[in-house]
Amino acid sequence: MKLYDSMAHILEDARDKQREIRFIDGDKDESVVSFGELWEMATTLLGSLQARGMEAGDELVIFTRSNEKFVVAFWAAILGGIVPVPVAVGISDEHRFKLFRILGQLERGTLFTEFELLDRLSTFAAENQLAEINRGLRARAITERNILTNARGIIVEANPDKTAFIQYSSGSTSDPKGVCLTHRNLTANIRAIIEGAGWQADDQSLSWMPLTHDMGLIGYHLSVMAAGMSHAVMDTSVFVRRPLLWMEKASELRATQLCSPNFGYKHFLKLFERKGLVGLDLSAVKLILNGAEPISWDLCESFLAALEPFGLKRSTMFPVYGLAEATVGVTLPRLGQEYSRIIVDRHNLKIGSPYAEKESDDPDAISFVKVGRAIRDCEIRIADDEDQLLADGLVGHIQIRGANVTTGLYNDIDTEAKLFTDDNWLRSGDCGVIVDGDLVITGRSKDIIIINGQNYYPHDIEEIISRVDGLDLGKVVVCGVNSSLSSAEELIVFILHRQDVGSFRSIIFEVRKIVGEHAGLEVDHVVPVSRIPKTTSGKIQRSLLANAYIDGDFSEVLAELANCETPVADPDEDPLVLEIELICRELSKERNIGPDDNLFEVGVSSLTLTEIILAVDEKYPGKVDISDLFDYPTIRELADFIRR
Repeated sequence: MKLYDSMAHILEDARDKQREIRFIDGDKDESVVSFGELWEMATTLLGSLQARGMEAGDELVIFTRSNEKFVVAFWAAILGGIVPVPVAVGISDEHRFKLFRILGQLERGTLFTEFELLDRLSTFAAENQLAEINRGLRARAITERNILTNARGIIVEANPDKTAFIQYSSGSTSDPKGVCLTHRNLTANIRAIIEGAGWQADDQSLSWMPLTHDMGLIGYHLSVMAAGMSHAVMDTSVFVRRPLLWMEKASELRATQLCSPNFGYKHFLKLFERKGLVGLDLSAVKLILNGAEPISWDLCESFLAALEPFGLKRSTMFPVYGLAEATVGVTLPRLGQEYSRIIVDRHNLKIGSPYAEKESDDPDAISFVKVGRAIRDCEIRIADDEDQLLADGLVGHIQIRGANVTTGLYNDIDTEAKLFTDDNWLRSGDCGVIVDGDLVITGRSKDIIIINGQNYYPHDIEEIISRVDGLDLGKVVVCGVNSSLSSAEELIVFILHRQDVGSFRSIIFEVRKIVGEHAGLEVDHVVPVSRIPKTTSGKIQRSLLANAYIDGDFSEVLAELANCETPVADPDEDPLVLEIELICRELSKERNIGPDDNLFEVGVSSLTLTEIILAVDEKYPGKVDISDLFDYPTIRELADFIRR
């Protein structure tokens, strides 16, 4: 595989290839852009950016719901030496504040967005009395209304060691960290991914991962373009609303390369188990890259078993490991080798200790999937707490160095210094062990929670919860927990509470509501605790609470709270209301959602709301859509609407 000098050379090389990008925005809503057309569109937009005075080294914040507009803007910036900064368009207030903070960090940032989004941002800024930000938004924004259509940009030759783009991790919204990736970082990692995955120009990829995510952008747009293959990008919201369409399109396109993090398989299976699929042919699929969050063996097995009748082979499951600070890819399995796992004692995973194998039916057993070996131009070591190398078989901190590792963070010298060891290895923040030459991820050394493939910092969520009356910082602890009973990481909130359990019910509602509103996340359990364990220096010991939860120490109180929350059905209640209530309880972790509760205010995620509407649609086809919830946000109103 050719090693490109700069990212611009990838598009220059691709423009004459008879390949295309298919943008899937719905079952019957698609557009196709050839590589040559992309070149024309990108150079035209570059001309418009340059006409506005943008120069090489300036930053272009790409904030759009359109995947096609995103791709054109990204390449326009790359061709002009402008630094693209992808930012996700979220649904919560915190997403908007994150965008404002990123714009505040950048030295010469311009916002590329739609006029409608700009108008909403401006209204939000005005409502929150952010006058200076509001003035800056209008002055620094470019929308479809002020793009020139007759301009042609001047291509700028890039230095391989200059920043190609800035990748803001999905972690802290209060102080977002921008990972700077050079052209050399990207081109080295892209070559390694293509070679390690065995991608060929006649392959066809399909991804629903957002382009603001490193796997979606680098893995399934930039890398597949460098490989010269046609690829399809399904809008993430389409996958959320219609997860079965993912495999329908894979069959239709004869896709050979797919990808999904853990939650994607779970979301797909929820609807597949209820509705099923017919007439698929998945025999063309070669690989499904599985990464971005902890990998569940049981979920992989369920997914493969469900789709085996349609020709999907076990060998397609391809567990990988990576992180934004290492561009995207760190390890890949060996091609042709069936994925495997280790089963160990979850209590015996201390740094510097050997892992202890267990039988799968042991109550203390937990399984971890092997994620392969270091890719080309990248090294991995397992180190102790003093950054000293540990032998294979010992659990330790995963550290990385190589051509794919970031040169640093954007204007954040203090945090950047903590990112590297004295001998210049990148601290990944993850823990793991080498088993038979393969890396196994056993957990995290830093407090990061991974939900639906996105990273969140506990202290950000704790600050949101502390806005509830009486819940000050220090009384709230947020943890991400992987238990043997769950196929995905659970979000657990521990609250210091020394009164009776019955009085805790209102707190649960308020916590779920505020986290849902401001972070767009769904809390699995809110647990009352009589004390919050801390070190002698006052640092909260999250792991002690998480382990106590896994050990079942809170099972009794959670059962008592569940009984408090279980509604008693009114025999005179509307049967349609009761039916929708049952659907809500099944899909929203059995919390009590009353017939007159606003579904946007009960603390369930947008993903769960979509699943509720899909389940209602299955019972009453064509009667209700997700958009109807805005007009009929309670179960009773929704039932009346369906009946009408």
